Amino acid sequence: MAPMSAFRRAFALSLALPFMLAANTAPQPLPIVDTIPAARDVPYPGTIKLEVDATDNARAIFAVRETIPVAGPGPMTLLFPKWLPGAHGPDATSDKLAGLEIYANGQKIAWTRDPVETSGFHFDVPAGATSIEARFRYLSATAPNQGRTVFTPDMVNVQWEAVSLYPAGYYTRQIPVEASLKLPAGWQAATALRPAGRAPAGGNVINYGTVNYEVLVDSPVIAGRYFRKDDLGLGVTLNSIADSNKELAIPADVLAKHRKMVEQAVKTFGSRHFDHYDFLNAVSDKLGGIGLEHHRSTEISTDPGYYIEYNDHLFDRNVFAHEFTHSWDGKFRRPADQVVPDYSTPLRNSLLWVYEGQTQFWGNVLEARSGMSSKDDVLQKIAIAAAGLDNQPGRQWRPLLDTTNDPIIQNRRPEPWGSYMRNEDYYNEGMLIWTEVDAIIRQGTGNKRGIDDFARAFFGVNDGDWGELPYTRADVIATLNGVYPYDWASFLHERVDLPSARAPLGGFTRSGYELRYTDEPTNAYKARLKALEGGGDFFYSLGFNVTKDKKLSTVLWDSPAFQASLRIGDELIAVGETAYSNDALTDAVKAKAPVRLTYKRGDAVKVVTINYTGGLRYPRFVKVGKGDGSLDLLLRPR
Repeated sequence: MAPMSAFRRAFALSLALPFMLAANTAPQPLPIVDTIPAARDVPYPGTIKLEVDATDNARAIFAVRETIPVAGPGPMTLLFPKWLPGAHGPDATSDKLAGLEIYANGQKIAWTRDPVETSGFHFDVPAGATSIEARFRYLSATAPNQGRTVFTPDMVNVQWEAVSLYPAGYYTRQIPVEASLKLPAGWQAATALRPAGRAPAGGNVINYGTVNYEVLVDSPVIAGRYFRKDDLGLGVTLNSIADSNKELAIPADVLAKHRKMVEQAVKTFGSRHFDHYDFLNAVSDKLGGIGLEHHRSTEISTDPGYYIEYNDHLFDRNVFAHEFTHSWDGKFRRPADQVVPDYSTPLRNSLLWVYEGQTQFWGNVLEARSGMSSKDDVLQKIAIAAAGLDNQPGRQWRPLLDTTNDPIIQNRRPEPWGSYMRNEDYYNEGMLIWTEVDAIIRQGTGNKRGIDDFARAFFGVNDGDWGELPYTRADVIATLNGVYPYDWASFLHERVDLPSARAPLGGFTRSGYELRYTDEPTNAYKARLKALEGGGDFFYSLGFNVTKDKKLSTVLWDSPAFQASLRIGDELIAVGETAYSNDALTDAVKAKAPVRLTYKRGDAVKVVTINYTGGLRYPRFVKVGKGDGSLDLLLRPR
C-alpha cells in the first residue's frame, strides 16, 4: 500500500479530532464527601430517653419517642443501626422507619437523609435548644414477603436497634440510654435488662433504667399474652412465649434436659461471662424465625410443639446449646476485626470459622453431653452436614475463608446453584475442622488432653467478666500450641485458606467412624424428611429435592439431574407413565434403572431420562473402629 501523503494525513486527523476530543471530555464524577461524623471514644453529653409503645398489636406498629440531649446549636446526625453483631453483615431495616419528625424548642425542624449512608438523618439544632425530640413509627412486617414478622396479636419481639436512632460521632458504648417499653395490658416480658420499675397502676410500662446503647441493642425483649419463666440454675432463665397456653405445659423431663445443657456448658468452659442469662424462646409459627446470639441472652424461635412434643423436634434442639455457647465464643471472646466503634462501621468476618464454626461444634457436643438428643442422633445430624459439604463441587474453587464474606455479599438470598456457589459454610465446615483438632490433640496426648482444654484456656478466662476480649488467628494458634504443640498454622491454612476436593473428615476417620450411604435413612434423616412437609429428598441419588408443590427446590451441581439439564423451579408432572408423587419416584429410584421424568418449565412440558442406577442413598456415620475413639470420649457428659 502506498504511503499516505502529508495532506491526506492532516485531512484524516481533522476528521478524527472531534471524536478524540469527545473521548477526552467525558464528565468527571462528583467526589463523595463523608458527611457522617467519625465516632469518638468520649462520653455523650447527657442521657437519651427512649420510649417505645408496642400496644398496637392489631396493626403491628411501634410508636417511638426519643429525647436526645444536645451540647449546643449546629449540625447533627442521627443514625439507624446498620451493621449489627450476630448478623455478620449490613442488616438494617430502616426501610420500615416511617413518620420521622424532629422537634427542638417545641418547633418541628427539617431533616435530610444522607445520600450515601442512607441510614443517616441530618438536621441543624437551633440556638437555645438543650435537647431534640425524634418521633417515628416502626412498621413491622405483616406478610412474609415484607421481611421477618416481629409483632403478632399475641406476642412481640422488640429489637431496640429497630426502634431507636443514635447520635453520630460517638462510640455506641459511650451513649447512655434510659429505655421504657409500653405493652398491651396483661402481657409479660423478658430480656437481659432488668426493670427499674413499672408505671403506676393501670399502665403496662416497663422502665429499664440506664445502660449504654451497645448494651441496650444487645438486650432484645420478648413479650406476650402467654408467658412462662423457668429457672435453669447457674443464673440462667428460660423465658417462653407461645401462641397459646397449651404450648407452655413443659414436661419435667424436657425442662431437665435444658438445665443439664446449661450445667454441661459451664463445666466445659469453666466460667460464666454474664451476671445473668436469659433464653428468649417464642414457640410459634406466626412470629418470624430467629436464632440470634447476645451476650446475656438469645432470641430463639421453635416450632409449635417444641416442648409438649419434644421427641418430634430433633432439629429445634441444637439452637439452645449453639446460642448459649456464643456468650463465650463471639461475645466475650470476639474476633478483633469484629470490634467496631458503632453500628455504621462495617464488620469484617475473617474469623467466623472460629466464631460460628467452633460454636457449631460446641452446640453439637453440648446437645449430646446434656442428653438433649442421643449421641447417635447428634452424630447422624452431623453426618447430614458432612455429606452436604463432601458432595459440594463449589469447594473445588472456593476456599472456606471466602464464605465468611457471604453475610455481606449474599445475605441469605436464594441461589440458583447453591452447591457450586457455597454459602456460609464456616458454620458446618468449621465444626468439622474443630472435630479434627480434638482428635489430633487426643491422639497426640494419649487422651490426656483434648479440645476441652483449649476451651478453658481460650474462653474460660476472666470468670464473671462480661466485657469483650478480642482475638486474632495468631491467638488461636498460640492457645492450641499451649494445649498440644503441633503445626497448627499449616493445619488451619490448608483447611481454611485453600480450596479442597473433599470435606475435612479427619476428626471422624481418626475416631474410627466412616461416612457411608445406605438405602435406609437414619432417625435424624427421617426427621429431616418430615421437615420437608410433603416434599421429597433425592439429593444423594438423582441430585435434587422437591417441594410439596412438586417443584425442584435444590439441584446438585454436576449431579445426574444437572446432567439432564434440570434446574430449580422445574415442576415434576410424571414418573414414567405415572402421575408424579414422592412414592412413585422413590419406587423408580429403588428399581436401579434410568428414571424418566416429565416436567414443566414455564409454558413448556418436557420429558427427560436421568441415567442414574445407584438406588436410594442416605448419609450416615458408621463405627468401623473398635473401642471408644476420640469422638466417643468427646461426646461423653462431663
